Amino acid sequence: MQDVYFLDTTLRDGEQTAGVAFSREEKILIAKKLAGAGVDVIEAGIPVMGEEEINVLSEIKQLKLPVEILTWNRMKIKDIDCSISCGIKNLHISAPVSDLHINRKLKKDRKWVLEQIYRLVSYAVARGCKVSVGAEDASRADLFYLLSFFQQAQQAGASRLRYADTVGALDPFTVYENISKIKKEFELPVDFHGHNDLGMATANALAAYKAGAKYISCTVNGLGERAGNTALEEIVVALKYLQGCKIRFDIKKLMELSKIVEKASGRKVAAGKAIVGQRVFSHESGIHVDGLLKDEKTYEIIPPEDLGRVKEFLIGKSSGTSAIIYQHQQEGRKIDKQEAYTVLKDLRESCT
Repeated sequence: MQDVYFLDTTLRDGEQTAGVAFSREEKILIAKKLAGAGVDVIEAGIPVMGEEEINVLSEIKQLKLPVEILTWNRMKIKDIDCSISCGIKNLHISAPVSDLHINRKLKKDRKWVLEQIYRLVSYAVARGCKVSVGAEDASRADLFYLLSFFQQAQQAGASRLRYADTVGALDPFTVYENISKIKKEFELPVDFHGHNDLGMATANALAAYKAGAKYISCTVNGLGERAGNTALEEIVVALKYLQGCKIRFDIKKLMELSKIVEKASGRKVAAGKAIVGQRVFSHESGIHVDGLLKDEKTYEIIPPEDLGRVKEFLIGKSSGTSAIIYQHQQEGRKIDKQEAYTVLKDLRESCT
């Protein structure tokens, strides 16, 4: 059995990125590639958005991919009915749980939210749906109220609970504490959905896993609203290499996924982006290259070959003689250290 499950929401939360809209063909391609790579759940879209969304979700469902297809819904009967009309009975229902969202956004109170989530989950379950319930802005909610909310969802028949750090307001220490408290109260699997507003989405997701969350929501390239979501490539690799988790994800397919989503979204991936950036396995520093030539583990925590990638040595101002000698060897020429030093001296002078 797997230690952790990846719930990819590139096609839902990723598409909510300002200025991003995937075509039908792009959505289907991304869904196929996600399933082929080994994602466990694909949150594929929001049926209530309209007929075009319903049609593409129906097509994705008909592909019979070896993955759980999930739709995202508000606390509305209309949303649930739209999901069912796609032929999808695996639903996520989201509800605001912080007083800020309940009072200012919905103009309602806590009691109303509890009543609605029970009514909506019961409605969906009665129609044969499997329901995941999401607590929007859980990170800024009163914890005792949040537990009451999850209790209502569980009693109504929910099968999974989502803790959403909607605005990336948490740090890993608080995440660990909060998820631990939830796991003490509920046996249902917990899904952690993190945002990256403060740059801690992956660290927070890792903390959630350590505290007992079995599902991690994420997106390819960390795509998502504002600063984005937990990056699929980062959390997959972190859990595999740092925690030794059993996963069925094929990490060699991360680069292909990244490139496809980069092109479809129009959001260029930074050269130094962890795991999938073009230059993350490039080395120039003389000390680093010398170490790598002696033992690759000196300056690489992940073998690039594991990801289907290769390292490269760049020659520049911070290079050392080892890199110069190595480069000449690769080109079939042999030079000694003194000759390499002369080449390096000329190079540095040309850079100033």
